[in-house]
Amino acid sequence: MRSIDFVGRRRQWAAASAVLLLLSIGALLFRGLELSIDFVGGTAFTVEQVGDVDISAQDLNDVAAEAGATDVVAQLVTDGDVTIGAIVRTAALDPGSDTEQAVAAALQDATAAEAVDVTFVGPSWGERVSQQALRALVVFLVVVVIYISARLEPKMAGAAIVALVHDVAITIGAYALLGFTVSPSTVIAILTILGYSLYDSVVVFDRVEENAERLGDPGRRSYGEMVNTSMNEVLGRSLNTSITSLLPVGALLFLGANLLGAETLRDLSLALFVGMALGVYSSLFVAGPFLAWWKEREPEYATMARRLEEKIEAGTAEEITAAEAVADRAPITTEYVRGSGKKKKRR
Repeated sequence: MRSIDFVGRRRQWAAASAVLLLLSIGALLFRGLELSIDFVGGTAFTVEQVGDVDISAQDLNDVAAEAGATDVVAQLVTDGDVTIGAIVRTAALDPGSDTEQAVAAALQDATAAEAVDVTFVGPSWGERVSQQALRALVVFLVVVVIYISARLEPKMAGAAIVALVHDVAITIGAYALLGFTVSPSTVIAILTILGYSLYDSVVVFDRVEENAERLGDPGRRSYGEMVNTSMNEVLGRSLNTSITSLLPVGALLFLGANLLGAETLRDLSLALFVGMALGVYSSLFVAGPFLAWWKEREPEYATMARRLEEKIEAGTAEEITAAEAVADRAPITTEYVRGSGKKKKRR
């Protein structure tokens, strides 16, 4: 059985996570998030059925700005390589004002479109969505901490929350780094990835809890080694379930949003793809090693680790391989030996 030293290399994993977090924080500080009109308010001009003209998003920005709009953000709607429409967002314009009508007329002339729909959106709707999402997040975290603490143990709940914060922070940083727009779909996706992140962590911790009951003779294995064995045991399951989840989300992101031009899917699929991939990473390289580091500071496990080190130095410690660890935790079953009527025990 192949064994990966997740716990022993925790400093390397911590350094990698620190780099990702610093990149995310830097992107948020220096670039910031591109919030959609739903959060900041403004006026949206939806250009339908663009005529046979060659025009870019920058051209639409210039056209709207020349007509009197400010804070213009234009986005083309494509079907493959063909532009079929556009969405131009500006700072809030008074409904029915001369400026609003001038911008709509300029966009229609520039694109030879059949029609331009104008929508005014106030920032209050986005504020309500943010407040409701924040309340849902707080309730979710409280329930999760209570459940994991009761089902497993409080330190496992703490390690799971650390991994969760790690995943969400890097996902949000990816939006700032790539310049993607944060929309209500993004908020929904971020709330969704919380479940994926916790699922992977709980799978690991559940196996750790099972193996903790059979930690072995004192001095044979430390808590960190037991955590490492547990993580190797669930590695295949974590990878298989995550890959099958990432494939359809990746299809939404790379095929639906980029190749087929379904721009509305990008905000949702990017957060899901990045968050789900991070969920696998954090459960193996953040949550597990962090739990081992935290637990090994308890007197019981610190003493066990110290005795193991003393036995290793004295040359009397028993070595235990990953295969032996699996055998140690395998249940003993009883079966009849065919033709003899006798019982034998096996693992």
